[in-house]
Amino acid sequence: MVDAFCATWKLIDSQNFDDYMKALGVGFATRQVGNVTKPTVVISQDEDKVVLKTLSTFRNTEISSKLGEEFAEITPDDRHVKSTFTMEGDKFVHVQRWDGKETTFIREIKDGKMVMTLTFEGVSAVRTYEKA
Repeated sequence: MVDAFCATWKLIDSQNFDDYMKALGVGFATRQVGNVTKPTVVISQDEDKVVLKTLSTFRNTEISSKLGEEFAEITPDDRHVKSTFTMEGDKFVHVQRWDGKETTFIREIKDGKMVMTLTFEGVSAVRTYEKA
């Protein structure tokens, strides 16, 4: 289950995030903020739901859903998407779909850190978090 991910995580490294945001169509000003923001991610469980909070000086968001259930999400860059959380083996997967497009966030625990790989149309970014 998602137990291994339930913690407070602080961003410590970000690779290729600007190119990923560009591929999504995120505007210049928002990308500049996104590139310097170091969010804290809090993952928890509330009964049968996964709760994912992202806290930063730019914007705070909170989403929650049962695994495998589609839910509406408004992203930090204001995309209105349909999202799904799933577990694929030991990977926590978050898929966002909108306007015939899809982006995937795959979170894995490696050496005690949470490594998130974001992929959209062949462009990937890797963001690494450590427990706060």
